Amino acid sequence: MALPLTELLATDLDDGFTELVRTQAGAVRSVLLRLSGSAREADDLGQETFLRAYSALREYSAERRRQLQPRAWLLTIAANVWRNHLRTLSRRPGVADGVEVTCAETLDDAPGPEQRALDGARRARLVTALSGLPDHHRLPVVLRYIGELTYQEMAAVLDCPVGTVKAQVSRGLATLRAEPVLAADRTRHGPAREKRKEAAG
Repeated sequence: MALPLTELLATDLDDGFTELVRTQAGAVRSVLLRLSGSAREADDLGQETFLRAYSALREYSAERRRQLQPRAWLLTIAANVWRNHLRTLSRRPGVADGVEVTCAETLDDAPGPEQRALDGARRARLVTALSGLPDHHRLPVVLRYIGELTYQEMAAVLDCPVGTVKAQVSRGLATLRAEPVLAADRTRHGPAREKRKEAAG
């Protein structure tokens, strides 16, 4: 029987870290992709995230590794890496901040070309709309809907009360709903799914 991830991290760091990357790299990349809007930046920031994670794990005791909540912990690191990246960009005027959407993630069991084209167009519209959100709304929305964190986990990541996180997500979603670029998707799918997720807390 396979050991739980945190137990593996506690008893064999290298094997545990390999499993951590295998199970969490997709979530980390998805969050960074929606935050940065660039596949290349998401890959670079993802590598930086896991480098920092490994360095930190080497310093942690076995007991501390056992108590980790791997996804929330990794996304905390990823969020900090992204914030540092923004600060670096702000000191380098002239760096392009265009949204790169040629990064459609394809899966082996992905739908056909037409559906993929539609999905790609929807993804492009979403990335464009997310890029327009202020950082203090974009990060909570991405952590909630891309990282799939609970509000409690998000509060730990963002170091603020749960109520504040809920308000940030709510305001971010309200801004997105008002975006004309997402109008076609709202008409097609309706707001019910978002409301169900909000209600799930």
